[in-house]
Amino acid sequence: MSDITTLIEAAATRVRDPLTSRSIWLAGLVGDVETLESGGSRVVIRFRSGHGRADRKGIVATLRDHLRTLGLEGDLAIETQDLPEEPSAKQDVKDKPAIRGLSGPGMAPHGGPVEKKTLEGVRHIIAVASGKGGVGKSTVSTNLAVALHRQGLKVGLLDADVYGPSLPTMMNVTARPVVQPETKKILPVMSYGIKCMSMGLLVEPTEAMIWRGPMVMGAVRQFLQDTNWGDTDVLVIDLPPGTGDTQLTLIQAVDLAGAIIVTTPQEVALADAVRGVSMFEKLGVPLLGLVENMAYYELPDGTRDHVFGEGGGARLAERAGMPLLGQVPLQTALCRSADQGLPAALGEGPLAESFLSIAAQVAEALAEKE
Repeated sequence: MSDITTLIEAAATRVRDPLTSRSIWLAGLVGDVETLESGGSRVVIRFRSGHGRADRKGIVATLRDHLRTLGLEGDLAIETQDLPEEPSAKQDVKDKPAIRGLSGPGMAPHGGPVEKKTLEGVRHIIAVASGKGGVGKSTVSTNLAVALHRQGLKVGLLDADVYGPSLPTMMNVTARPVVQPETKKILPVMSYGIKCMSMGLLVEPTEAMIWRGPMVMGAVRQFLQDTNWGDTDVLVIDLPPGTGDTQLTLIQAVDLAGAIIVTTPQEVALADAVRGVSMFEKLGVPLLGLVENMAYYELPDGTRDHVFGEGGGARLAERAGMPLLGQVPLQTALCRSADQGLPAALGEGPLAESFLSIAAQVAEALAEKE
C-alpha cells in the first residue's frame, strides 16, 4: 500500500457516510487513489443515488480538511463518480418509499393515513431544527418569533418538543389553552403578541411524558391542525432534536415554506446538523438558512474567544448552498433572558439586533415565495 493510499485511508475512516453511518472507507465510497507526475494526488469518491447535494459537498470538504490536517502536501484533486444502482436495491416507487420509514402520506396514531391539511389563516409555516440538543434551538425559535413580530408580522409559535417543552419558560406563559365550544378548536395562549402552543401548557411542569411514537405524532398533528391559529403571517415551529417521528409527522401534515438549521461551531454539533440538512433535502423542504449559535464570547477588551471553534456554521452553510443567517454570541444576558421568560429580541442593543437581522432575512425569503 502506497504512502498516499495509507494517508487517504486514515482520512477516509474519519469521514462518515450519512447513508450507512459507517466511514466512507468502510462503506466502499473511496475509489482510485494515485500520485500524479506533478507531485499532487488524485482520489475518486463514488456516490450512490441516495447521496444528496449536501451529503456530497460535506463528504468531499471533510475529506479534504482531514487530509490537510494529516499533512498531505501538494495539489489534491478529488473527483466524484456515481455508482450504478445495485439490482437488489432497486425499488418500485409505487410500492416502496424513497425514505426509510416514510410511506405515502404516513400513518395516523390509530391507523389510516395522515391527511395533509392547509392551516386556515396561516400564510407561511417554518421549522427551526437541529441535529442534536443543547445548541440553543429553542432560544433561536422564541427570539425569531419575537423579532418577526417586531417586523410587523402576525406570528404563531408552536413548541413541538413533547418530551422537553421549553416554551412556557422562555415565553413566560402560565395560562392553559382552552377549546372554543363552537369550533372545537384549541385557542393558543398569547405572550408578547405571539400565539403560543406547547405540551408544557397542558401538563404540570414536573410531569414526564412517557409516550411512544404514535402518541407523540398524534399530539403534534393535533397542535398543528386542531389549533385556531387565526390570521397568522408566520407560524414558527420549534422542533425537537433529531430526524424522527415528530419531524416526519410535521412534514406529512402541512406544507412547510422552509426550514432553519441551528448549530454551534464545534464539529460534534456540525456532524449532527448535516443530518438535519440531509433530512429536509430528501423530503423536499427548502432550507431558508443556518444560524450559528454560541459563535463566540466577547471579552472585556473587545476581542473574541471562539469557545466552541470558529467558522463551522459558515462552512456548513456554504456546503449546503444556503445562507448563513447570523452568528449569535455566547452571552450571559441571553441565558438569563431565556430563564426569565424575557426574550432578548424584545430589547435593544447588539444581541437584539442579531435576531432582528435574522428575522429580516427570513421575512424577505418568505416574501419572495408569495
